[in-house]
Amino acid sequence: MSLTADDVKKIAHLARLGIEEQDVASYAKDLSGMLDLMTRMSDLDTDGVEPMAHPMDQVQRLRADAVTEQDNREKFQAIAPQVEAGLYLVPKVIE
Repeated sequence: MSLTADDVKKIAHLARLGIEEQDVASYAKDLSGMLDLMTRMSDLDTDGVEPMAHPMDQVQRLRADAVTEQDNREKFQAIAPQVEAGLYLVPKVIE
């Protein structure tokens, strides 16, 4: 697929991008190349290929899900200006 200069200008307008006139041809070439790549990729047979979360065969290290801090809620609410039913009350700022 090959984009024209008018196509690039329309896309730029829709995306609210300002493109200099001298750069339109370069953008058209680059975008056309990307679209051609996507077309070629969609033609590939991917039956039997399992989806992957990461292209490398890696496992993410996870930390243990353990509580590491003590509960300071009562202490913090004791010094808060206004608290009601365990919630902090703040002044209304939006009508």
